[in-house]
Amino acid sequence: MKIVILDGYTLNPGDLNWNAFKDLGECFIYDFTKPEEVLERSAEAEVLITNKTVLPAEIINHLPDLKYIGILATGYNVVDLDAAKTRNIIVTNIPSYATASVAQSVFAHILNICNQTEYHSKEVKKGRWTSNRDFSFWDTPLKSLEGLTIGIVSLGNIGKKVAEIALAFDMKVLAVTSRSQDQLHITIRKVDLDTLCKESDIISLHSPLNKDTEKIIDAEKLGLMKKSAILINTARGGLIDEEALAHSLNNNHIYAAGLDVLSTEPPKANNPLLTAKNCYITPHIAWATLEARKKLMSIAVANLQAFQKGYPQNVIHNR
Repeated sequence: MKIVILDGYTLNPGDLNWNAFKDLGECFIYDFTKPEEVLERSAEAEVLITNKTVLPAEIINHLPDLKYIGILATGYNVVDLDAAKTRNIIVTNIPSYATASVAQSVFAHILNICNQTEYHSKEVKKGRWTSNRDFSFWDTPLKSLEGLTIGIVSLGNIGKKVAEIALAFDMKVLAVTSRSQDQLHITIRKVDLDTLCKESDIISLHSPLNKDTEKIIDAEKLGLMKKSAILINTARGGLIDEEALAHSLNNNHIYAAGLDVLSTEPPKANNPLLTAKNCYITPHIAWATLEARKKLMSIAVANLQAFQKGYPQNVIHNR
């Protein structure tokens, strides 16, 4: 079985290994693959493994030997699922591997914004504290999480974990979810998106990106938020209208944003959020702890093993 890994570097920049995949077939590993290289590198492959390398219909339909596509991520918008289904090609993803890591990143952003830890640490190193007349100083509002309301958009595994952590901080939790109120913990109140935007002090996005969720946070929804509101996005950049968010931040319509994802990655230099006021951006690293990547690798191998045995798991065709 010929296995081609199209873009393995992000998962394994050198601190993991591919031995388990190599045990399952003839394995060809590429750190990165340009769009114009995909077809040539994938020729005669029965198995393609991709993270962010796009596999559109025109590629899938020109690979007669292809039987399996394994996505090294939870999101699966990089693969044309209709084309794969028509060809009876199994497509799998990796659910739940980074739940703890992403939830941790949500609160890393929240705490950085509320405590301004990085900023004040830099000021101390500049000599501000040693020359200060008082035992303490701060230049920004310092926010306590206790008693604040966090609104969570989508209560999947990560959203539920964020809710658990928020409750440990004695926060109030609102949620936009398909679950009924009876299915939720008594401490979580189900609301619609407009209500969540109006009532939340902090909003954390955890929806998948699809035609129904693209730009769900637009100028209208931003206009409903409190001027003190903090928006966190560790899900997909396309959930937010970036022009509208930059305008809201720069005009003090909301207080701050903490983003681990943008609509185009890497971002273009003219992305308005790169220079927006009180906008804190990390380069899509919420998922990337060593522990999470080890788990991802293990599940990806198990997915392929299950396929080879005739009992595929984590199949996404009919979702």
